Amino acid sequence: MEADAKRSEDAGAGGPCRADGLGRAHGAHGAHGVSVRRGLPAGAERRAAELYWDAFGRKLGPALNPPEKAVPFLADQFDADRAVCALLGGQLVGLAGYQLDGRALTGGSASALLRAYGWLRGLPGLLLLALLERRPAPGQLVMDGIAVAPEARGRGVGSLLLEEVAGVAGEHGCREIRLDVIDTNPRARALYERRGFTAVRTERTPCLRKLLGFGAVTTMHRAVAAQEEGPSTP
Repeated sequence: MEADAKRSEDAGAGGPCRADGLGRAHGAHGAHGVSVRRGLPAGAERRAAELYWDAFGRKLGPALNPPEKAVPFLADQFDADRAVCALLGGQLVGLAGYQLDGRALTGGSASALLRAYGWLRGLPGLLLLALLERRPAPGQLVMDGIAVAPEARGRGVGSLLLEEVAGVAGEHGCREIRLDVIDTNPRARALYERRGFTAVRTERTPCLRKLLGFGAVTTMHRAVAAQEEGPSTP
């Protein structure tokens, strides 16, 4: 999924990324009392799904609506080890998902979706989600969405999350980070450009504008130095 920032604040590749374990707190700290950790905190799945749906509900709605069904489905299917999270006063206020070693934050299976939605509703949903599917090339970490709570916007949370993801990528032997940004979200693209991402191609999708609300997707890359660290570690 696209690494969204409208509601949030979303070169050659090397070999495959190393499959080391994640899911630990990393202790990165930014301004305004915001801290960043790796992995979804236990018990925060519902809150994470609400933030994610707030950022991506327009895009995912045709496949997963209604929201009262989509939010618990996402909460059940999230892979907690494939996220970095921002906390403010102990409350989850932002998260960035990513794909690494064949696993993604939004990694629910086709069978899980069919169980939750039934065949009649689930099959069209699977087809729509397949249109949004992106797989990493060797040496890539692919962003799987970024979302920030309204009360935490303007605190640099999006930048903190992006830098922590860059740290994950460097530590796991990735050579670049890839994300997609839609044409209706210029604020997101501006954030990514400030954080070192460059556009490599734009795919026009006019047939999706009426259905999903956007008509073009730009792929952006950021090179990652080996063993790149996140914003701060104790």
